[in-house]
Amino acid sequence: MAILLFTDFGSGDIYVGQVKAVLQRHAPVIPVIDLLHEAPAYNVRASAHLLASMVGGFDEDNVFLAVVDPGVGGERDVLAMQADGRWFVGPDNGLLSVIGARARRGDSWRIVWRPQKLSASFHGRDLFAPVAAILALQNGLPRGWFEHVDKPGVEFGGDDLPEIIYVDHYGNCHTGIRAGGIPREMQLVAGKSRLRYARVFAEAAAAFWYENSQGLVEVAVNRGSAAQLLGLKIGDGVGWA
Repeated sequence: MAILLFTDFGSGDIYVGQVKAVLQRHAPVIPVIDLLHEAPAYNVRASAHLLASMVGGFDEDNVFLAVVDPGVGGERDVLAMQADGRWFVGPDNGLLSVIGARARRGDSWRIVWRPQKLSASFHGRDLFAPVAAILALQNGLPRGWFEHVDKPGVEFGGDDLPEIIYVDHYGNCHTGIRAGGIPREMQLVAGKSRLRYARVFAEAAAAFWYENSQGLVEVAVNRGSAAQLLGLKIGDGVGWA
């Protein structure tokens, strides 16, 4: 059992530590794992697909606190979701919806509990963190904290996203396409380039695509930056030839 953090807060900024302090106060015995704090800023759809690719390696009963929330303080709801035995807490803006759409089993609740002090701009600290801590500590939902909903208010569906959804510090470009069913003879069109498949970096003499450790199609260059070489950025579309 652990609480896993997925945010666009940035590892070097002031926000992650404040969220962890709340988690430590409410659930000091629960480990906290930094899954990612450089999720695509403001880009909920890309972040939803990236998050969905990262959860499969974690056991049931873990709690994911996910915050990519450009509408914080506005009219969007807040959501607790259970999908294939794992809990997810975050804004109801589509961020959790790809996970929900792909889950074999799941359910969703609107979070109606509010703390006495709630910053209009920092629900990750004041609202999501206490809820994640409660879910990690006890089996079941606290009475009066949640209202069952048939489905999230914003849904992106479970289909792949043929775009660049993440660029890591190496310059590798992750797409929202699951690689498992893609024939290896297909060429990926990214920017102005057509890229052939390679199994690993060492087998590639030029820019290539491969199945990364998350199971996604990724554009890469051996010992170089695919983003710089090909002029790619988050949100750029990709296709097949």
